[in-house]
Amino acid sequence: MTDFSIAWLDLREPADLKARDKTLATRALQWLQKNFPNQGHMIVDLGSGTGSSLRALAGLGAADIVWRLVDNNGDLLDEALRRHRKDWIIEDYEADLNVVNELPLGGAQLITASALLDLASREFVDELKNRITRQRSALYAVLNYDGTTEWAPAHPGDEKVLAAFNLDQARDKGFGPALGPQATDYLTKNFQAENYEIFTAGSSWCLTGKDHLLVSELIHGIANAVKEHIDSAELDTWKQFRLTHVQQGSCRIGHLDFLALPAKR
Repeated sequence: MTDFSIAWLDLREPADLKARDKTLATRALQWLQKNFPNQGHMIVDLGSGTGSSLRALAGLGAADIVWRLVDNNGDLLDEALRRHRKDWIIEDYEADLNVVNELPLGGAQLITASALLDLASREFVDELKNRITRQRSALYAVLNYDGTTEWAPAHPGDEKVLAAFNLDQARDKGFGPALGPQATDYLTKNFQAENYEIFTAGSSWCLTGKDHLLVSELIHGIANAVKEHIDSAELDTWKQFRLTHVQQGSCRIGHLDFLALPAKR
């Protein structure tokens, strides 16, 4: 699995929080309260990082929840505990997310993941779906890249860079060949086949000059991802144009939020 630094996760979190569809998140929490009114609630957050999903759902009223944070990076888990163990009951698990059958999902009514499942392979999602549906838990997976990026002002190289970037999104990110922009459609098809009710909603990043530090990092990251597919001089021209406009331009990067709720039997 790709490792992420605390600095990068902190930089992107305000954009993530703003982008999350609040209606879908509220629906997930209401389902939890309605279907388990007299039980303790447990959420397992896969690829939890420093606890961004905990913070996002807490801001929408989540309470009386045991959070089981699962990540392959012990430093991120330590940071999550430092920030939240005084206010929440947290179980932290450092685990190889690739070993789906050993992930600590038992007892959880809701499984969450943020900006994760578009990095995963079909095989990973299939195995995860099998475990989730066997125990009839719900899945709330947000900020899955949908393959769209729009820049203003426009540059002649935007479409070529986007096409190359979307190709890169399908390479192995540590889970096998990644679903990339196909993630939400694949999740929908698989969970519908298991008699789950599916909800999706847009959660695009809409970035402006106020987000110039994040946009600058994105430009460098995109350029690095596509450098093997685009002529270096052509790519450098695009990159310099984009960096010149980080404080005056705008950027919309498409994401989708996904919620799968088990139908009553």
